[in-house]
Amino acid sequence: MSKILLHGTEAICEGAIRNGCRAFFGYPITPQNEVPEYMSVKMPQLGGVFVQAESEVAAINMVYGAAGAGVRAMTSSSSPGVSLKQEGISYIACARIPCVVVNIMRAGPGLGGILPAQGDYFQATKGGGHGDYHLIVLAPSSVQEACDLTYAAFDLSDKYRVPCMILADGMIGQLMEPVELPPLRPLSDIPEKKWATSGHYGKERRVLNSLIIKPEELEPHVNELQRTYDEIYANERKSVSYLTEDAEIVLTAYGTVARIVKSAVNELRRQGIKAGCIRPVTLYPFPDEAFAACAARDCTKAFLSVELSLGQMVEDVRLAVNGKKPVYFYGRTGGNVPEEGEIVEAAKKFLQQAEEVK
Repeated sequence: MSKILLHGTEAICEGAIRNGCRAFFGYPITPQNEVPEYMSVKMPQLGGVFVQAESEVAAINMVYGAAGAGVRAMTSSSSPGVSLKQEGISYIACARIPCVVVNIMRAGPGLGGILPAQGDYFQATKGGGHGDYHLIVLAPSSVQEACDLTYAAFDLSDKYRVPCMILADGMIGQLMEPVELPPLRPLSDIPEKKWATSGHYGKERRVLNSLIIKPEELEPHVNELQRTYDEIYANERKSVSYLTEDAEIVLTAYGTVARIVKSAVNELRRQGIKAGCIRPVTLYPFPDEAFAACAARDCTKAFLSVELSLGQMVEDVRLAVNGKKPVYFYGRTGGNVPEEGEIVEAAKKFLQQAEEVK
């Protein structure tokens, strides 16, 4: 199959379209504006719906309605815009409505800047809004993955009836790379959602609700949600390991930063240092087993988490390593991106520290 050159934002749209997304609701914010722009053209061509909502709050509640009616629906935004969607996302999670939310992260906090960052990890993986809930969170590190993971997000969301988030930094959104597009899936091939409020006469009344007043009813509902999250944890953890079998130091990163980290690993190997890396693909559920396996090896002396933040994913790495080996952190923020040389020097420094402590 031939490839075409796409921006990451365009690849996300194609992944959604080709797996049955027929409703998009959004609001403009840099650096994801190409998503609503692209969908504004494509949705009408496919008989779908595109609405530029009056706000991010309105957009996520439109998703609630369309997805609740059984349509594959998506919204996209960037960091502060996703913050505004959090109440609606929590409602959707409680009502067990599948949908896809795209966050092309920018620097913060506050309005911050339009350059790439990864400061939304906590927001995405720890719930973000109020209450006990989770999203499935997928982190592409290439434009091809931006397409493929968005395609997969709709199936995962439908399978577990939970919202799914594509979490990508601004570089992934603006990067252009060749992409092999999946085939356009017929809508008739998508399983019927027997819980949806489809409005057909002659069917039983269906209610999708996030208001559960009685504690004796809310607690079992939340416990049922947790059983779903446990099932997701058991079945859906994904990561990619590179040269970790004999690694003295294991680096880890997600998204675009993982590409730089992989180059740093190759340079460390050229310098005679046995380095490897783990790239989480699912940020929730976090692929802790990959880290635990490395921590159990005698050759591994240390871990290093590299992030476009002041240190967020590193907390999950530490939990996965469970104190068996030291876990260090190197990060840049404010829209700055580390170069390969910075990471190489940080890895050498922390490996030396680990050896001295041992």
